Amino acid sequence: SVLMGLSGSGKSTLLRAVNRLNVVSRGQVLVKDGDKTVDVVTCDETTLRRLRQKQVAMVFQQFGLLPWRTVEENVGLGLELAGVPEAERKERVHRQLKLVNLDQWSKKYAHELSGGMQQRVGLARAFATEAPILLMDEPFSALDPLIRTKLQDELLQLQAELKKTIIFVSHDLEEALKIGSHITIMEGGRIVQTGAPEDIVLRPANDYVRDFIANVNPLSVLTAWNVMRDRRDLDHGEDGWVWLDRRKTTRFKIDEHGLVAAAERDGKPAFWVSCADVEAQPEETAQVFWANPGTSLKTVMLAMRRSQT
Repeated sequence: SVLMGLSGSGKSTLLRAVNRLNVVSRGQVLVKDGDKTVDVVTCDETTLRRLRQKQVAMVFQQFGLLPWRTVEENVGLGLELAGVPEAERKERVHRQLKLVNLDQWSKKYAHELSGGMQQRVGLARAFATEAPILLMDEPFSALDPLIRTKLQDELLQLQAELKKTIIFVSHDLEEALKIGSHITIMEGGRIVQTGAPEDIVLRPANDYVRDFIANVNPLSVLTAWNVMRDRRDLDHGEDGWVWLDRRKTTRFKIDEHGLVAAAERDGKPAFWVSCADVEAQPEETAQVFWANPGTSLKTVMLAMRRSQT
């Protein structure tokens, strides 16, 4: 989930309330702790310390690496403070460094790393605690665009594997739309809209959100699923053929495995083209574009252009 808003909107303040780095004046912050739920706002210092060590990890915009410690020592800092035995600590540190592709840099110091590598150390340090909740306060905003894009991709890959609850603060709308399964937009300390990226783009709640997304290309947010039609609603013809459009120019057959077995367009045999592998087809053969539901419409349009569909 991504918290979005202009500077001063309250997104970082809200994020830091989750682990009580900021004092909460009213309300609750409920975090699961084993088989019970704890209110971070009212819990005692011992419980809060345990939550910060084992349940809620944090990655800051400023990398926060200790210059006198090596990469592996920085990654293991939280484990060391939590009293994790040395053998287990080393094993977990090595595993996390390998996860972020820094295992060859374990003996280096912070000044020997690039900005992107330093931020990956910060990620590894947070992951090493194995906390189920990860707070990220604009972690990529100080990096140049190319490194930022690379780290966004790496974070998505890591999340697909680790499946943590991540709350990510950003002021970059493109970044939020790329990495967020849900986006919350704030203004003046209040939440003005929360929803999936396509909800924000297609159904802005007010003029503030509408202005916020004014320059967003919806093709980069929407996926093929947003424009797909349910196969059950299509016109089923004879001999197992299914018409793809109302004008009946394109039809296809699905085999017993749910895969396309044959396709025709304008009465001619057709090939179907996937986004992953767009190749030129013979000129005498019609083409039908084929995409997975999760494929972005931007990718669909680019692939269609390349395939001359």
